[in-house]
Amino acid sequence: MIHGETRLGILGGGQLGRMLLQAGIDLNLYTLILDPDPDAPCKKLCNEFYNGSFADFDTVYNFGKKCDVLTIEIEHINVEALFKLQEEGVKVYPNPEAIQIIQDKGLQKQFYQKHAIPTADFRIVEQKTELEQHLDFLPVFQKLRRFGYDGRGVVRLTSAESLEKAFEEPSVLEKLVDFEKEIAVIVARNARGEVSCFPAVELDFHPEHNLVDYLFSPANISPETESKAQALATQVIEAFNMVGLLAVEMFLTKDGQLLVNEVAPRPHNSGHHTFKANLTSQFEQHLRAILNLPLGDSNLHSAAVMINLLGEDGFSGEAKYEGADEALAIPGVTIHLYGKKFTRPFRKMGHLTITASTVTEARQKAEKVKNLVKVKA
Repeated sequence: MIHGETRLGILGGGQLGRMLLQAGIDLNLYTLILDPDPDAPCKKLCNEFYNGSFADFDTVYNFGKKCDVLTIEIEHINVEALFKLQEEGVKVYPNPEAIQIIQDKGLQKQFYQKHAIPTADFRIVEQKTELEQHLDFLPVFQKLRRFGYDGRGVVRLTSAESLEKAFEEPSVLEKLVDFEKEIAVIVARNARGEVSCFPAVELDFHPEHNLVDYLFSPANISPETESKAQALATQVIEAFNMVGLLAVEMFLTKDGQLLVNEVAPRPHNSGHHTFKANLTSQFEQHLRAILNLPLGDSNLHSAAVMINLLGEDGFSGEAKYEGADEALAIPGVTIHLYGKKFTRPFRKMGHLTITASTVTEARQKAEKVKNLVKVKA
C-alpha cells in the first residue's frame, strides 16, 4: 500500500539519494536524509535533512527511529545501529546482515565461497609484510577490505618490485582474471520474494582511475550468457536474503565462465541509464522492492550508452559545465547533473545518457558527446 505518511529514511544524501528522491516524489513519500555534508545534493529536495556521521551509532540510530522504512545509498555506515533499529521494528532494507558482509571485501569473498558462487581465486592478508609470502600468487589486485570505492583502495601488484606500492591495511589479494569483458546485472527482490533482473550491461573502465568510462546497454553477449548472468545475479541476492536492489558486477572469461567480482546493495552507477532507456528505472525499482510493491518491468525500450561526467584533471573549485548546449542539441542525448557545487579531478559530477535504436548508433553519438562536455572550475 502507498500512502503519503510513509516515512522513508535514506542514509546518504549524494547523487544516488538525489535520484531516489526523484523516484520517491512519484510515490508521494515523506523523505528524510542523513549525510555528513551540510550541503549535500539532497538537502533541498527532501522533507527533512539531518547533518551527521554515518559512523556514529547514536546519530544513525536516532535518525532511523524517525523512519518507517530505512535504506542506504552507501554501505559504509554503522551497522550495529541498523541491527538495533531492525530489532525495534524499523524496516531496514537491505538487511544489516548483508550490509555487514558487503562492507568487508574479505567477508564478501568468503561468502561467495561458502555459497558456491563463482568468483576469482583470492587470499586474505592482514598487513603488508605478509605479501612476501604470496609472490607465487601474483599477479593480483590488492583490495582494501574496508572503505574502498570508485577505484580507491585498489592497486595492481604484478611482481616483487611492485610490492612497494601495496597497502599496509588488511586486504584481499584477488587473482587477475583473463576476461573477455566486464558486465553487470542489477537485480531487485521484494519482501514477497519476487525477483526481477535488468538486462546485463557492458562496462568499459578508465585504465588509470578504475571508474566506468562507458556503459553499454544491452551488453554484447549471447542470449545464453545473458540467461546465465541473470540466474547468477538471482542466486546472489537470494543467498544474501536481500530486499532491495543489488548490483552484481561480473567477469565474462574468455572460456565463457561468469565470475562475480563485487556487489553493491543499492542503486549503482551501472544502472543510471535506466532512467531513460528502461521501462522502470533502477531507482523506482529499489523503492518498489523496499516498499514491498510489485516490481516493475525492467526491460529496455531503447539501446543506450552512459558516460560518467567527471571533473577535469587540473581543475578544483566551483563547477562550470562546458559544451552542454552542443551535446543536448544531439537527438537522444540527456544530461543528469548531481547538484554538487564544487568539482575536483575525477569527481563524479553527473552522467550523460545517449539513447538510440541500437548500441552501435548510440556509441557513435557517445564518441562525439564525450569530447564535448567538460567539467571545469
